[in-house]
Amino acid sequence: MTRKTGIYRTTSTHGETVRAFVPYPLPPTRPAIVIEGCLAERHNAAVAAIGRLGVAGAMVPEPGWFLYGFVRKEAVLSSQIEGTQATLRDVATFEATSGSDRPADVEEIRNYVEAVNQARAAIADSRGLPLSTRLLCDIHRTLMRGVRGKDKRPGEIRRSQNWVGGSRPGSALFVPPLPDEVPAALAALEAWIHSPDPLPPLVKAGLAHAQFETIHPFLDGNGRIGRMLIVLLVEHWGLLDAPLLYLSLPLKRRQADYYSRLTAIRTAGDWEGWLDFFLECLVTAADDGVRVARAIHALLGKDRRRLAAHDGATVATFRLLDHLPANPMVTVPRASRLLGTTAPPARKAIELLVQLRVLRETTGQKRDRVYAYHDYLDLLTDRAAPGGGRG
Repeated sequence: MTRKTGIYRTTSTHGETVRAFVPYPLPPTRPAIVIEGCLAERHNAAVAAIGRLGVAGAMVPEPGWFLYGFVRKEAVLSSQIEGTQATLRDVATFEATSGSDRPADVEEIRNYVEAVNQARAAIADSRGLPLSTRLLCDIHRTLMRGVRGKDKRPGEIRRSQNWVGGSRPGSALFVPPLPDEVPAALAALEAWIHSPDPLPPLVKAGLAHAQFETIHPFLDGNGRIGRMLIVLLVEHWGLLDAPLLYLSLPLKRRQADYYSRLTAIRTAGDWEGWLDFFLECLVTAADDGVRVARAIHALLGKDRRRLAAHDGATVATFRLLDHLPANPMVTVPRASRLLGTTAPPARKAIELLVQLRVLRETTGQKRDRVYAYHDYLDLLTDRAAPGGGRG
């Protein structure tokens, strides 16, 4: 029996008659989701992979070593799915110099990072907002501030019909619920997230993401908020202590599969196929996170040993090296601020790290030079991952 996952309602928008899909509330029923057989194996593999990622994140002496790069990597990849071209290096360069060849794209990524941090802070604060529709509206406002879509009611649930794919509603791949049905659909999703549903948390995260994307509650930015929701749910349900999971990596690589699996939920009731795909992507993302975490740990250990063996090593140089994972692009003024020193000792620390090939000058200029922690940034780019593409 094919499971029905919603109903269609006919509506007119932009002069065309279309059928809008209204999803049934979670959890799926008739039949209910049962985690057994191959799906149970996939789920167990995902739980184990997330556990390995959590251990890798906990083994480093300074959480900031991973947090800067992992959050920004997810922000870059999630934004690239939506068409931005900026890379992690572009973001790091802007943070060091306030300049960029792609300022609009970089601003979108920086907004994403700020939105994630804003949501995490609110959830962690006993007086803050819980994971809710209101919080999603708040971070949507942050995400869309001053960038593409800033004129599409940032932070507000849509009051007009939207569609996905196609230049007009009549040729759309998918038409989400009518505007007047969106608030109730979001309220039902929020209630289910906080309900005692016995389904495993990773399964619930997959269901919640797909449901959010089906509701498509904003005029723009739904994809990024929906992917952000996964990261927040994984932390909310205690599976990870920090946002170390960059699920946009496998979703970007398998974008066509991602969209087809979401479509099959609506057209064929295939929640199991979606969950199998989602859990497989979780394993890929977590395993890549473990690989990168271990490589970063090894790189920092190697660079610290090389610095310790140098006769010219100073306390300032060691301190600057410790700052590099959260500041992988530096200038002399920025290094001076990080170290709380004047320019000469900061310049001397940079020069020694350049001599040791820890830092690499990127501009070729005599003035206003910018130095990159090149090997660290390479580890965080998608091209450094097996099967990866452009970073």
